[in-house]
Amino acid sequence: MIQRVRDFIMDVFRQADMVLLALCCAATAFGILEIASATRYMGSWKHVAVQVAAAVLGVVGYLLISMVDVNELSKGWKWMILGNVVLILLLRTPLGVDDGTGNRAWLHIPHFPVSMQPAEIIKLTFTIVLAKQLVWQKEEWKFNGLRSVAFLAAHILALVGLYYLISGDMGSALVFIFMFACMAFVAGIKARWFALGLAAGGAATYVLWIKDKISPYMKQRILLLFDHDMDSLGVGWHQTRSLLALGSGGLTGQGLFHGTQTQSPYSWSLPARHTDFIFSAIGEEMGLVGCVAALAILTAIVVHCLVVAYRAKTKFETYLCVGMAAVVIFQTVVNVGMCLFIMPVIGLTLPFFSYGGSSLVTMFAAMGVVSGIRKRSLPEWLRKS
Repeated sequence: MIQRVRDFIMDVFRQADMVLLALCCAATAFGILEIASATRYMGSWKHVAVQVAAAVLGVVGYLLISMVDVNELSKGWKWMILGNVVLILLLRTPLGVDDGTGNRAWLHIPHFPVSMQPAEIIKLTFTIVLAKQLVWQKEEWKFNGLRSVAFLAAHILALVGLYYLISGDMGSALVFIFMFACMAFVAGIKARWFALGLAAGGAATYVLWIKDKISPYMKQRILLLFDHDMDSLGVGWHQTRSLLALGSGGLTGQGLFHGTQTQSPYSWSLPARHTDFIFSAIGEEMGLVGCVAALAILTAIVVHCLVVAYRAKTKFETYLCVGMAAVVIFQTVVNVGMCLFIMPVIGLTLPFFSYGGSSLVTMFAAMGVVSGIRKRSLPEWLRKS
């Protein structure tokens, strides 16, 4: 019995991409260290404990998913679509929870210690369903024809429309759109369709803006990018404090557990320092060196995913890897942009670094999919080694 367990564990590790796992663990460990520093003023280790538990679950999920043939898994695409819809609709039940910004983007099960963000799970299933749809349409239809593009557009608009109407969470909605754009581009959708989509999106945003269908709070967040002094003590408070934290860190920072704002318990200090603005906390305590190190690890993860995508055996697997890389790219760019006051605050966390159990577990699961694809892309003699 012991030998069987040992053989199973060894087989699991043989199936996994250990380089990618090491990169994910390095980013997570870095993040946990900063979370410990950023939450020390609370006098509790709860956040660290939750993040460590999520990391352990994430690593286990990564290893197990590495053994799953995602091609077989994709045969249940109808159930995935149904699951996505159910998860979104659950946000309108008593289980749905407001995150404090007016977005109903969390599910809280009574007597369960942590909340769950459905969007994190949907990112994974949406990528699988979209990759399968892209392959099917390339095989069955004229791919750049109006019918094919309209069918793809209907998929993303239905998902984003339903999710945004139910939750109000613009950040996650934009992640879905970016994933869609990256996967469709790699699949071969021509640039003219993207230009048309951008024009339509811009026109729709303009109409919604002048018709006051966009919340005043979100409008202010966008206008603040053009005038940082417009409401520096109100809506712009988060980002003005973020810039101050980043600037005070200099080259090497003030030292871990020694950041002026990161360690302060007062309301004037850096808000959301262990979630949305953890990059600013890293900058204050570890300086430019720490920021570059964090971005270097995330860049390495993205590059690794894209290399696996390039070497994948099937188009379906290529699109999947691109979708997973797109999540890391978009959330990193937007989160850092939020901290630098060049993008509006839309509640997107820094992958692997920011506090959030459901986000961390899902990111490990997504990388587990990439790991499994890499293993199946290797020659037979290497897969057995």
